Amino acid sequence: MEFIGHFRRLTPVQRNTFIACFLGWALDAFDFFILVFCVSALATQFQTKISAITEALFLTLAMRPVGAVLFGLMADRFGRRPTLMVDIIAYSVFELASAFAPSLKVFLIMRVFFGIAMGGEWGVGAALAFETLPAEGRGFFSGVLQEGYLMAALVYSTLFPLVGWRGMFVIGALPAFLVIYIRTKVNESPAWLQGRASRAAENGLGKDVLSHAGIFIFLVVLMFAFNSFSHGTQDLYPTFLQSDHKFTPQIVGLIAIIANVGAMLGGIFFGTWTEKIGRRKAIVIAALLSIPLIPLWAYSHTVLTLALGGFLMQFMVQGAWGVIPAHLNELSPPGVRGTLPGFAYQVGNFFSSRNAVIQAKLAESRYGGRFPPVLAWTLLLMAGLVAMVTWSGRERRGADLSNTN
Repeated sequence: MEFIGHFRRLTPVQRNTFIACFLGWALDAFDFFILVFCVSALATQFQTKISAITEALFLTLAMRPVGAVLFGLMADRFGRRPTLMVDIIAYSVFELASAFAPSLKVFLIMRVFFGIAMGGEWGVGAALAFETLPAEGRGFFSGVLQEGYLMAALVYSTLFPLVGWRGMFVIGALPAFLVIYIRTKVNESPAWLQGRASRAAENGLGKDVLSHAGIFIFLVVLMFAFNSFSHGTQDLYPTFLQSDHKFTPQIVGLIAIIANVGAMLGGIFFGTWTEKIGRRKAIVIAALLSIPLIPLWAYSHTVLTLALGGFLMQFMVQGAWGVIPAHLNELSPPGVRGTLPGFAYQVGNFFSSRNAVIQAKLAESRYGGRFPPVLAWTLLLMAGLVAMVTWSGRERRGADLSNTN
């Protein structure tokens, strides 16, 4: 099969780098989505409304631009590899601290610091991966790297009844051990080792980024649309299954697992397809195909139909998303590749960060606590915006990422 061929063509160094970046992103997403699955449990624990707990989602997402700047500048100055190790340790520590929060206030503070650490992982990991991997098959690797939600669903469905929400966050600290693998198996980015990254570090977010203000603004708008599209279909979906359908953690986890198998397959399918039809066209097709799935995804009533709707919806949503790691790095100017893609991504994320809070409050105030209309409108608006913004931009499929000049 084609995807096996892509892996076989990798050198041992490239293969180790891919594994490390995939696990870094996947475990980063795992730690974030633990909170998504535990919203109802946290509301019960701290005796508050669901909308109050979604403030933790907002704070995590809102603080990610800070981490993108901090760790991005470190990556351009000190290297991708050591920065990635520091970042993984940081988000693991604050994930563990979240498990022992005695109050909602302390929990929210821990999510602020977790958000900073989480904000650095995406850009640094993307730079290390795509400066090391070959240009051929970049879309495929982009699609694979983007997946990570699946592990949270698996752990939630099997262990939540045994360990509760605090135990889930303790498990979320395990990514710290990934640092051992990176330390022993992963090499520094060849592009950074050419010695040209120092100039990017000196300029940082100053002259170099300002000289590319047009592409930066475009990427921010694009990532606002994409983050609203993705988080709008994921973050409160487990809560919807719990509150609207009264499903048990095992059923919620099962539906989420099926949905995220769809997400992984969609990311791989559309990521690979971009090598033939282009990044923009694949994104637009995937985004628009999500719209007809709204009735099945949001208004079904049985486990079977909801699982099918979740599978198909995430196949399209994450199919579009899977293209983004390669697309952003290809569009980014070489001298600030360690900083600009991740920073633009997280600034766009910041502008969409109150999405879950708005969705929860709309459900509570206008729809009697029901989520289907909110989910449906969010998907319809954001899928259209993703398609429109993506098509209005450009692409540099196959661009040379082997240098930092």
